[in-house]
Parts: sequence; C-alpha cells; structure tokens
Amino acid sequence: MSDQLTLSAETRERAGKGASRELRRQNRIPAVIYGNKQDPELIHVEEKALIKLLMTGHFSNSLVQIDLSGKQQMTIPKDVAFHPVTDRPTHVDFLRIVKGDKVEVNVPVVFINEEASPGLKRGGVLNIVRHELELICDNDKLPDDIQIDVSGFDVGDSIHISNVKLPAGSESKITDRDFTIATIVAPSAMKSSDGDTTVDGEGEAEA
Repeated sequence: MSDQLTLSAETRERAGKGASRELRRQNRIPAVIYGNKQDPELIHVEEKALIKLLMTGHFSNSLVQIDLSGKQQMTIPKDVAFHPVTDRPTHVDFLRIVKGDKVEVNVPVVFINEEASPGLKRGGVLNIVRHELELICDNDKLPDDIQIDVSGFDVGDSIHISNVKLPAGSESKITDRDFTIATIVAPSAMKSSDGDTTVDGEGEAEA
C-alpha cells in the first residue's frame, strides 16, 4: 500500500491567471480542494515540496494529507497540470475523502516471473497494452502497483484482467469486458522461421 503523504498549504485569496502567475513567481503552485459536498477551497503549496511528492512515483495513487493553517484534510490527487515546455507543475486538483470512501485511481502494472514464461524464454516480446489499471479501491488500501505473473504464458498468449489477482479492497473500474493488458508476441526472426506463428490480436483494439 502507498504511504500517506503530507503537504502544507495556504489559502489562496484570489483566483485567475494573473494571481496564479504571481504565485508561481514566488515558487508557489495554485491548487484546489473539492468534493465531499463541500465548497471548493482555493489553496497554494510550495513548489519544492510538491515536486518532492511527485518524485515518489506514486503521488497519483496515494493519500495526501493537506495541512491548511492547522486544519487537516485527507485528499487524493486527481489532476496535475504541467507547463508544456518546462514540465514545471502549474496546478493541482485534490479530492476530499473521508474514511470508508472508495476512490478511483490509476495503478501501474509490474510484470513478474518473466523467466518462467515459455514465450519470453523462446525470445518472445512482452507487448504491454495497458501500463496502468483503472481501479476502484478502498481509500485506506491504495496499492502502489499491481503485480502480474507471466509464468506459463507462451507466444501468442494474451494476459487479460481475468488473469490478474487484485488485492483485497480493489476492483476493476471496467467490468463490461475481459480486456487485454499484455500479449506475448513473436519477434521477427521467430515469425520468419515459424511461418504459422500468430497472435490473437485482442490487444490491438484496446487503448
């Protein structure tokens, strides 16, 4: 499970592009806290502290406790905007949550036991269709990642969501189809020597 992160914030008195530009000149990043049937709160956070959290690699699927003038609010990041040239963060949206809530998060996938995959041992290539899974999770059980075991998969096989054991408290947001996460495809050399080698192609239509 992802560790809880903390971030200090101050109230933002003014909205608008001009006010936001002025904050960024002071190395502060404008943000907003919304949700839980409460009015949105305009805040700003220290850029350096925000970047430190972004660098953890699991900011987007972690709980973030916002300390706003001594008032603690539990949130989860919902969107981070970045400057198109400098990649500097320019704005953050935080969603308020309360204990017992379920939240939608995108969780990265990690493939394990590649040495136990006959297809990969034969030179096949793991073609990843989805690098993240859209999950609905208990807010106190947010996973850092989802490990997918490729043991036993051969060239031409597809790994679907039904092949994945999700941790307790997590379920797939997509429930209307058994979508493809990855396929094991033959490299060009194998295709030319095994002319009848094919891949099921289910992943081609997935996005």
